[in-house]
Order: sequence, then structure tokens, then C-alpha cells
Amino acid sequence: MADEGKKEEHETKKIVHVYPLVRQSDMNEEIKGEAIELAVTACEKHAANNEAAARMIKESMDKKFGPSWHVVVGEGFGFEISYECKNLLYLFFGGNVAICIWKCS
Repeated sequence: MADEGKKEEHETKKIVHVYPLVRQSDMNEEIKGEAIELAVTACEKHAANNEAAARMIKESMDKKFGPSWHVVVGEGFGFEISYECKNLLYLFFGGNVAICIWKCS
């Protein structure tokens, strides 16, 4: 009986990723590394405000890599976008927070 309780408890545990999990990317490694660092920093700094995190990422990407970067930070969204080749990054951070970064001019 005690074994059943442990088994049920183990099955209901959620796996929470505390590291960035890249889902889709065609960026070169240099830009991708910088974008991941910016995304992690912004999401940790603005954990309760996804809009502020997106603004921070966008402004930093615009300064470092030129204008026309777009960022979406949130949970439970879908997207279909047009973007410049070699300028897309879609990742998850902190479990269920998704971050999509792309350039379109």
C-alpha cells in the first residue's frame, strides 16, 4: 500500500526545465549564443512581466545586431511569421515560458 502512494507521487511530478531549451533555430552560433544569454537574463530579471522581458530582449538585439528584431515572450501562443533567413530563434525557459526572436525588415 505504501509503495502505491510513492508510485503515484512519482508519476505526478512535473519536469521543469531551468535551462534554455532551443526548439527551433537557424541563427549562426555567435548570434544564437548572444540571443540565448539575453533571453535568460531578461526572463530572470522580469519573471513576472513578460512584456518587459520582451522589450529588453528586443532593444538589446536592435543595438547589437541592427534594427527590425521582434520578440514574443509568453505561455500558450502559436505563431506563423515571415523572417529573414538565419535570423530565427524559438526556445523555452523556466518550464513553460516560450521566447520567439526573429528579424524581419
